[in-house]
Amino acid sequence: MSQNRISRRSFLHAAAASATAAAVSCAVPSAAACDVSSLWKMDLQILASSDTHGKFDPWDYAANKADASGSVAQQATAIKQCRTAHTLVVDSGDTIQANSADLFLKDDLHPMVAAMNAIGYDVWTTGNHEYNYGMDTLKKVMAQQKAKVLVGNVYSPEGEPLADGYTIVRKGCLKIGLIGMVTPNITRWDAMNLKGWTVTNPVDESRKIIDKIKDKVDILIGVMHMDVDNEYDVYGSGVTDLANACPEFAVIVAGHGHRSIPHMMINDVLVVENKSSGATLSEIHVHLERQLNGKWKVVERTSENLNMKDYEPDPVLTELLATYDARAKEDAMTIIGELRGGNLAPENEIATLPQPMLQDTALLDFINEAQMYYTGAQVAATSLTSMSSQMLEGVIHKCDMASIYTYQNTLYKLEMNGEQLLRFMEWSAAFFRTWKPGDVTLAFDPSVRFFLYDAFEGVNYELDVSKEPGHRIRNLTWPNGTPVKPTDVFVVAVNNYRANTQLLTAADIFMEGEELPKLLELDVRGDVGGIRELLADYVRNVKGGIIEPRVNNNWKIVGNNWKAADHEKAVRLLREGKLSLYDNPDARNLPGNVLTTADIAAF
Repeated sequence: MSQNRISRRSFLHAAAASATAAAVSCAVPSAAACDVSSLWKMDLQILASSDTHGKFDPWDYAANKADASGSVAQQATAIKQCRTAHTLVVDSGDTIQANSADLFLKDDLHPMVAAMNAIGYDVWTTGNHEYNYGMDTLKKVMAQQKAKVLVGNVYSPEGEPLADGYTIVRKGCLKIGLIGMVTPNITRWDAMNLKGWTVTNPVDESRKIIDKIKDKVDILIGVMHMDVDNEYDVYGSGVTDLANACPEFAVIVAGHGHRSIPHMMINDVLVVENKSSGATLSEIHVHLERQLNGKWKVVERTSENLNMKDYEPDPVLTELLATYDARAKEDAMTIIGELRGGNLAPENEIATLPQPMLQDTALLDFINEAQMYYTGAQVAATSLTSMSSQMLEGVIHKCDMASIYTYQNTLYKLEMNGEQLLRFMEWSAAFFRTWKPGDVTLAFDPSVRFFLYDAFEGVNYELDVSKEPGHRIRNLTWPNGTPVKPTDVFVVAVNNYRANTQLLTAADIFMEGEELPKLLELDVRGDVGGIRELLADYVRNVKGGIIEPRVNNNWKIVGNNWKAADHEKAVRLLREGKLSLYDNPDARNLPGNVLTTADIAAF
């Protein structure tokens, strides 16, 4: 250690005393140029967010209820607590869309930008949803940002870049090059808005910038609105290709995929990614040491994703955003239409068993109908998102969509064949426990969450609960009665959770090496919003504000061959409280117990 100290003293002395070392002293800033503590060592902290999707306050405006699972206001608290003199705060886009944020696009200052400006972001990269509202709107929002806006791969019809592709920021004695790009697949989702514009490949653009600035900076950071893997097999649309082509990056902040990736190494590049709606915030530390030649070397990188549910919202920021909050809550109560002719779901026969899981209902049919409309899919699947999901006859407010669709899911469009669909349906049908002679009620696998069971539209089928899992779907046909063949290829509409968790990964349904369904489009009609916003749009703009409970009975449960009188008796005893299926310890599960003829015989 003493030798190291002597070497450093000698180096600084030489830098000040000799003409030869003067050239090196340009690479080693003086104490006057930066704080002495960062002359030789640096803990560069990067706090990174992405895909905040309009969640400026801990409030779900679509449902008009509190939601502290994440928000920019909570991120502000975390940033205040974590920030040091050597902190960069960056965001990789999808900022102004969803959670009623479109209300504020005509304002002089969008609440999401107001929040970012108050926090003091250094860099913001546009996400794909920033392009949903047209280029004039995007440029207006960009002009509101105090952060440096980076978009290195989007060019106007005149060949002018939408924004710079890089910036150089100094923290202490360290010169940091930041490069920002958006997924090139924006031309698929916003072709009309980008008509005449050119979107180039992020890998090619990053390579050009790195070659241009690599001798001017000490470290390179990527802030990219791209997921880890490519979409549509487009080279360079995922940061894996970027890391492999540009190993000079020390860190790449990814986005777009809405998943928590606290620490992933790709070609010795640290990659992080956040959940959506402000649920997480990446905290990255890059530890560097200056070498005797004046160059910095990365000696260690650590990172984690902080869960924002553990943080209170910043009171200063919430006060700043109070008028936006009030407007969004008022908008949630906007009347969008009327439900005539009855409720969407029938009354539960047994209180603890939601009826939409036992029979085809207008509730899930309505959701699937809308999903098929916006995707053009032949088949749609949806789950019950709450055991109490219901829409009552009468006036429909905008926030009422949350009463039938609880989650902030988005709509995905997949390509699937008949064999894959059958596998998907059998996986869903396994939710039921096998019916046995003597059972007079149905039961469910108590380890499976109720929202993992889907009802399907666009095909006719029977679900035989007397068969073992994997053999329950019978008489699977198209609406015209033609059997669904294993080789049939068609489009399926599902939510992003089902797609990413079960269908596009080899996990629950498909095994490693098997052909998976193909992703055709994610976040369908993202300009409108997620599925809840699409349901509201469907009521107001497609159905003319009037909907009625309609059910086509395309599926039914069979195989439960109990006597009707025995079942009716069991229902009566349950309603009278003389028997119980269970005392549910988890509201996300349905009862795994049944009543049998022996249970009801004593009454």
